[in-house]
Amino acid sequence: MLFMGCIHLITSQLQDRLIVPHSYILAVDSTLNFHFSANSVEMQGLVQGVRSCQDTLRVAILRHPHVRDINERRKILSHSGCVTSSPPVGEKGLENLTVADVLVTKGEEKVGSWLWCRTTDTVYDAVKNMAQNNIGSLVVLGERELIAGIITERDYLRKIIAQGRSSKYTRVGEIMTDENKLITVASDTNILQAMKLMTDNHIRHVPVIDGKMAGMVSMVDVVRAVVEQQGRELKRLNEFIKGEF
Repeated sequence: MLFMGCIHLITSQLQDRLIVPHSYILAVDSTLNFHFSANSVEMQGLVQGVRSCQDTLRVAILRHPHVRDINERRKILSHSGCVTSSPPVGEKGLENLTVADVLVTKGEEKVGSWLWCRTTDTVYDAVKNMAQNNIGSLVVLGERELIAGIITERDYLRKIIAQGRSSKYTRVGEIMTDENKLITVASDTNILQAMKLMTDNHIRHVPVIDGKMAGMVSMVDVVRAVVEQQGRELKRLNEFIKGEF
């Protein structure tokens, strides 16, 4: 009963922080559909919720009468991200899950698989590219194929729609976030750290740079990875308690 109560509590905590209708603003354009814009308070709550879930799991495991052996406890805790050991790939806890794992899931582990545009492209073409590929940002390349910055759907809303400018006559280079102002992560950055970085800076997309461009991750990517990982850990713990582990 204690274990099942733990599962219910954790699931409720995650679901409560992922309710979309009142927490996100849907950006609407006459020809293009956009993703949602996350409220930073909600995202901070999600980060705290993930940490709380891990603490709840740890307490439930330590108190459960069927898990008396210390080695069994450590094994489960390490799988659940409650112990910072180095579990095998596929059994990583949240503390060991990195941006690189998210890129692999997205299919962006190969160089060049991420989408981009040029500073000289029109904003209209860039936004059309985003809509067609169901993404919220593009890396912007300048001269000699070097990264010049990033353009996001938020740039379009604030600097084109809100100001009554024409997307067909405005160049990407005029509204993008310049390279020297970019906030980036490395592929070995922990996903919870990446989530906190985006939340603290009120952004939803960060380029992944390992000396060169390695991909792009969004808040949606990170939240999805966290929720899926928690789901796998709950399933594994449930199987263990039932003797199926």
